[in-house]
Amino acid sequence: MATGRTHRPATRSRGIPEATVARLPLYLRALTALSERSVPTVSSEELAAAAGVNSAKLRKDFSYLGSYGTRGVGYDVEYLVYQISRELGLTQDWPVVIVGIGNLGAALANYGGFASRGFRVAALIDADPAMAGKPVAGIPVQHSDDLERIIQDNGVSIGVIATPAGAAQAVCDRLVAAGVTSILNFAPTVLSVPDGVDVRKVDLSIELQILAFHEQRKAGEEAASAGGVRAAAARSTSADQGPDGDVPAVMPA
Repeated sequence: MATGRTHRPATRSRGIPEATVARLPLYLRALTALSERSVPTVSSEELAAAAGVNSAKLRKDFSYLGSYGTRGVGYDVEYLVYQISRELGLTQDWPVVIVGIGNLGAALANYGGFASRGFRVAALIDADPAMAGKPVAGIPVQHSDDLERIIQDNGVSIGVIATPAGAAQAVCDRLVAAGVTSILNFAPTVLSVPDGVDVRKVDLSIELQILAFHEQRKAGEEAASAGGVRAAAARSTSADQGPDGDVPAVMPA
């Protein structure tokens, strides 16, 4: 079976924009759900709605794949699943190591979606000697002293860092030196890597802070709207009063 070290996704060589690449997993998730329901074809509008994008953007993205659908019929679901999976490199086995088996690392190890999406957790690595040999998700944890050997033995090119922030850069340096060229970083810090190494950062606290910003903005808009209603009501009341403020300015006949 092919491993990540000898085969790379074809997206860059084909000139697919990074923004399109970032949306391909969204399309694949929506298409996989349709496939599981035995839906044979899907229109661009239906698929775009399921993926959370607009249909014009979806059609543009698919044009980079050479897939244009059939007028009046739509897109063949199974073919698109294969086509996108191929472009993302998911038709082969990608061995992954997870470094840092605390609460987050253990949760990642127990995530059942890796295998179905083309990723195999090849090893779990931690610096705590007390963790060595302890099974997590059925995989024995190995000590970080053996990191380089583990990467070489398993042909790993993708590493996941779930360590505390202070240890993340040193772990990253060792992963890169051992041959890892793609890193998924869960540590709350920015990693420095050489050219040719891709890093994707997942920071839950930043995502929550962004949501807090939107919540604050919505609360401000609601308060402003309520203030506007009260001001309009006050103006209306003032307009109905006379110069003394307690009798109508125009008395009924």
